[in-house]
Amino acid sequence: MARNYINTMKDLEAATYGVRGGAGGNALLKSAGVVAGLHTGHGGAESLGTGTTAASGIGSLYNLVYGKKVWSMLNQEVNALAMLAKRPYTSSGWRIMTDRPAGGSGSLFSTTNSGAGTGTAAEGGASPRTDKIGGVRENAKLGTDLVASAPSYDTLYTSPKTVAHMFEFSELALEMAKIDDGVGDLRALIREDMGKHHAETQNKMLLMPLEDYDQTDGSAVINVTANYTSLMKVVASSKEIEAMEDASMLDTGASTTGGIITQLVTLYGNTDRQLANNTYTETFMDAQVDFGASYGSGDARPLTLTILNSMLRSLRENGGSPKVILTGYDTIQHIGDLLQSQERFLDRKEVIPTHGGVRGVKGAEVGFRVATYYDIPLIPCKDMPKTGLGSNKLSDLLILDTDHLWLSVLKPTQYFEDGIDNGNPFGVGTLGNQAMYRTIAETGCSFFKGQGKITNITSS
Repeated sequence: MARNYINTMKDLEAATYGVRGGAGGNALLKSAGVVAGLHTGHGGAESLGTGTTAASGIGSLYNLVYGKKVWSMLNQEVNALAMLAKRPYTSSGWRIMTDRPAGGSGSLFSTTNSGAGTGTAAEGGASPRTDKIGGVRENAKLGTDLVASAPSYDTLYTSPKTVAHMFEFSELALEMAKIDDGVGDLRALIREDMGKHHAETQNKMLLMPLEDYDQTDGSAVINVTANYTSLMKVVASSKEIEAMEDASMLDTGASTTGGIITQLVTLYGNTDRQLANNTYTETFMDAQVDFGASYGSGDARPLTLTILNSMLRSLRENGGSPKVILTGYDTIQHIGDLLQSQERFLDRKEVIPTHGGVRGVKGAEVGFRVATYYDIPLIPCKDMPKTGLGSNKLSDLLILDTDHLWLSVLKPTQYFEDGIDNGNPFGVGTLGNQAMYRTIAETGCSFFKGQGKITNITSS
């Protein structure tokens, strides 16, 4: 019984082109000078396999061989999207307590020793007298020794955002992909690639730079508010926006010459971040943001452990509990370099941090867990912005308390398809099929001072 073995490229070509025992298969094409091998052209006299000139047009009968697998050359990670907790969209708004009944709205309970007498003027308010915070005399008189007080509340609301991507393919393309040198099931291939694109787009929305909320096109403002609200906008502050405007990083120019575009400062229906005449007022919606002295040219500073430690300490003092750090690969490497230089012991560990099922980068085998920082996972995001002016910038860091930061999902991602293959060419208006991915969701935050951001940093 004859056996066919593939030992050389010649054997592989013979098997590929259907030649067995030196005859049959495409011998006719070979005699016409069309088929020369895998690594040469197959269509024309300049690529003859034998000595005869190819007949006119016969080169179209045989094509180069391509694999059916389509290999992506793109990084399409969606770590920011995957990291956020997903909650059902059960309401369009939520209530926020913005002030204590007494003691102000800061992280510390504020009191004062000033004020004489036993009146009630110093009781309650942002900074009550130390003897007017709850201790009362025996048989205290209601309304005189003991007065009513109450917290201050505010409301935030949002609307679901629809993210959709449509694509189409003709009936003929679907059929031709199954024969000749096609990819096989064209629908499955495009559906997979478009699904990745749909997820990557949502990831990009969540990391949209704050400056992009102030882009203009002629006299019209680009409507980026149709996208998910970016984490860069949620984790922001009035002081940061004012500094960006002073550095002319926004389309409105410096804050002394123009006003802030409404969509830049409006968040969840609240405009407390509004600036006026080069001034800002800190509000309950201000996150903890460290951008240095200013965003001016040359004001970026090298990222140090002191900057990172100070941010973590401030967040914890505010009552936050950092769960994850999102940043770019460059910043993770820089943090690793900072920790490596301080290694003083030989115990070695290998760490691959995870958060919500999202894997971080592998930690180096050193004494410090460089894939985490104080046991907080470092999750890489390729689309993380580099806020600030100048060159040699590092990616920003988002230090997030995901107990109070989530993605409200009204409609999870769904795939729709209709057309001629479904017996309804009139529905799509073409001799083919149309398909679409659609997701309806929006970001939400119930505690802004527990979220942190470090920007305007360099590696040196």
